[in-house]
Amino acid sequence: MGPATVEAMRTPHASPPERDGSGLRAWLGLAVILGPVLLVAMDNSILYLAMPRITDALAPTADQSLWILDIYGFAVGSLLVAFGALGDRYGRLRLLLIGTLFFGLASAGAALAPSAGLLIAFRALMGIAGATLLPSALAVLSELFPDPRRRAQAIGIFASAFAAGFAVGPVVGGQLLTHFWWGSVFLVNLPVVALFLALAPVLLGEVKAARPGRVDALSVVLSVVGLLFVIYAVKSAAAEGADPATIALGAVGAAVLVLFARRQRRLEYPLIDFGLFGDRVFTIAIVTGLLPLAAWSATAYLSGVYLQTVLDMSVLRAALLAVPGALVLTVTCIVTPMVVGRVGTRAALIACHFAITAGLSLFLMTGVTGGAGWYVAATAVAGLGYGISFAVVADVAVAAVPAERAGSAAAMAETSNEIGNALGIALLGSLAALVFRLLGPDVAPTLNETAELPGVGAAALAEAESAFMAGLHAVVVVAGLLHAGLGVLALRWLPREEPAPAGEGEPGEGSGAAVPAEPDAERDGEAAPVVEATEGAR
Repeated sequence: MGPATVEAMRTPHASPPERDGSGLRAWLGLAVILGPVLLVAMDNSILYLAMPRITDALAPTADQSLWILDIYGFAVGSLLVAFGALGDRYGRLRLLLIGTLFFGLASAGAALAPSAGLLIAFRALMGIAGATLLPSALAVLSELFPDPRRRAQAIGIFASAFAAGFAVGPVVGGQLLTHFWWGSVFLVNLPVVALFLALAPVLLGEVKAARPGRVDALSVVLSVVGLLFVIYAVKSAAAEGADPATIALGAVGAAVLVLFARRQRRLEYPLIDFGLFGDRVFTIAIVTGLLPLAAWSATAYLSGVYLQTVLDMSVLRAALLAVPGALVLTVTCIVTPMVVGRVGTRAALIACHFAITAGLSLFLMTGVTGGAGWYVAATAVAGLGYGISFAVVADVAVAAVPAERAGSAAAMAETSNEIGNALGIALLGSLAALVFRLLGPDVAPTLNETAELPGVGAAALAEAESAFMAGLHAVVVVAGLLHAGLGVLALRWLPREEPAPAGEGEPGEGSGAAVPAEPDAERDGEAAPVVEATEGAR
């Protein structure tokens, strides 16, 4: 995208005067939109804390435990792009309302699930519903605030709310798990769902694209099947070893994903516009959406086991130790748009990855007999990088495409987050499982299962804890090296930015304002898109 394109993307959409982004109704609409955003973020962080309780109550196998954590992210990541396109065609608010309703129903089912299999099924339904929430919410938010500066502020608040969900989740989850059974961590979603369904039709307007095209059903199937096959094969190989069936399944999944990518290049309306990745700024921004979430989700899950099982902490104490890092993440989300307006996106993306690398390195100081302080320091330092990534990625993605593709663009940014979240547990979690299988006692596939075995000896338990720590350290080394490598690529690939002229780069203008990019002849000549906006029920 060229500079002219960035400017065109920030031109206010055609909208009634009362939707100028400065009225009370717009800000109340933003507050309502943040409800589903908080739910999605809280759902992840709460579940990490609840897993030991779920393991005690439902006795899932090691494979089922990973699926309970993974299936939500797989469903969301596989369907986000498709639901973004559906929202463009049939109405983003309509899809948002339907998705929120089913998210609430699936949450109730998960809370009451009597077996691990049913819990996985309801988590999958939550993921399908959750795939409608984030891209539609961000697209509706963009229509509420057509003014570029107000929209950048709103997107910053949107990102910080997502981060705040991580901060609130462990505290809320710790309180619930201290006083109630594990299902309460899902029932907490219901009041937020009810409030959103009551207020959204009054405060939010419907948004459709003028030229949405059609949704390619085969592309949806290919993306879902390919992703699930590959991830399942990786997880199975790490936990139980690679057999011919597992290798074949992974190969089939990889081949399906290749077919999916080739099909996107032939479609007039692809689910993923791979042409956008020809721009290095956009590419690094999207990878920045994926990799930090992969590192965060893996370390959050493994840290929960570390604090509660290795260090034998209560759920509430473990939750409180997670708060400092989450607060740093939240504050960083809020201030990043103001800082980026002055220093530029290049500097922010570089700082993001090196901060995460530094934070992950501090995890290496944790050990079997101590390390809670190092854990807090690690999450706080890494939180700086996570906060920058949350604040930058969505703004760059939305600014990169015409307004009629806003839902799909938002979906690409959120897909990178959700796929990263799923891959973090699946791939990096599988690395930890592989190290545990190779170094741990041959009595159980996980540390939790080893600790719960009747009559397990102290020597076997100590060996299991050491193997678990080796797996955790292997994960942070790999994740840290990936972030350091991406930081170097950002340093070498991204062009230096010209200082913002006087009056520009003010706080709240957003990360995309200072992004120079190579010209794109196909996009620079496009006329400003027209967005059809109809008022919601009054």
